[in-house]
Amino acid sequence: MPETTTTTTTSTTATTATQQKSNRNVIVSGLLFAFIALTGVLIVLYAWNLPPFHSALQTTENALVRGQVTIISPQLSGYVVEVDVQDYQMVRQGQLLLRIDDRIYQQRLDQARAQLAAQRAALANFQQSQRTASATIAQNQAAVANAAAQAARANADLRRVEELAADGSLSARERDAARATRAQTVAAAEQARAALEIARQNARTVDVNHASLEAAVANAEAAVRLAEIDLANTRIIAPRDGQLGQVSVRLGAFVNAGAQLTALVPQTMWVVANMKETQMADVRLGQSVVFSVDALNHAKLRGHVEQISPATGSEFSVIVPDNATGNFVKIAQRIPVRISIDPNQPLAARLRPGMSVVASIDTKAGGQLPPGPGQAPSTQPPSAPAAAGQAR
Repeated sequence: MPETTTTTTTSTTATTATQQKSNRNVIVSGLLFAFIALTGVLIVLYAWNLPPFHSALQTTENALVRGQVTIISPQLSGYVVEVDVQDYQMVRQGQLLLRIDDRIYQQRLDQARAQLAAQRAALANFQQSQRTASATIAQNQAAVANAAAQAARANADLRRVEELAADGSLSARERDAARATRAQTVAAAEQARAALEIARQNARTVDVNHASLEAAVANAEAAVRLAEIDLANTRIIAPRDGQLGQVSVRLGAFVNAGAQLTALVPQTMWVVANMKETQMADVRLGQSVVFSVDALNHAKLRGHVEQISPATGSEFSVIVPDNATGNFVKIAQRIPVRISIDPNQPLAARLRPGMSVVASIDTKAGGQLPPGPGQAPSTQPPSAPAAAGQAR
């Protein structure tokens, strides 16, 4: 009987110990699960910069290197007779890139110059015409004076003939002849005055024609300048220093005005970061930026906020979104931020427009608020480093 009691007590003790161990395992598992869940939630909050976590760095992968890419196109149509550059060649401002056949445009220039010479000769002939008109007026004035003198003498002769004919000293036939002579001299005087008026009107015509001749010369000079511009445009030159893209034109090809021949990429570069609107609360002009370049093995370069777009990117799209109709799903808009690249960075020379970067703006540093679309821009630079980036 004592042996049975001892066995029962030992069994009860073992069962109690097993239950306590099981309870401890449940508690430890619950605590471990709660810790893991809390850690996961904290990681998610930290990754999304949600309270209680908040980072002063505003980062985006939607950022690209930009540059002043210039499309090279001709203003004239014609056959290409000379190509002096190759793909991706470095060029200097004013360097000849290619040349279009200029024979037609040279002939047009010669034709315009000949027309200008003819108009200048016509203008020079105006002075001779003016002198001729003045001489004609003087001649007709003398004719008027002579006709007036002849009319006065005829009047005097007629009075004497009338007196002699009255007392019978002269016959009626001689009196009629004197009257006819007087009528002829009066008519000659009127004719001389009419000729003088015609000469004066001709002189006015010459004066009026002078303005027309001067206008014709000016028109011919403008035609010469236009022909010179067309001839100069047959030589396509580099507008500035930079590196060419792919040269798509070949010797002997016919090109039309406005056709894309190649592209010129100058050394001026910057970064455009398309930030979410929820990231723009503390972004200011002049704040420092660090960006990594995917093509340079994620090398980091420095810059500063130079400008902030006056509108979101969707406002500049060809088809502007209209949310006034249909279902609406709220999407965070993007606001482009222009970032200048700080000088004295060796890797900056390896940047190319279109490269992808990851930009991080440090919003802890103070900066200048950008002016609104209706406000005048500030005359003060955002900061010294940003001004240096602009100078680059």
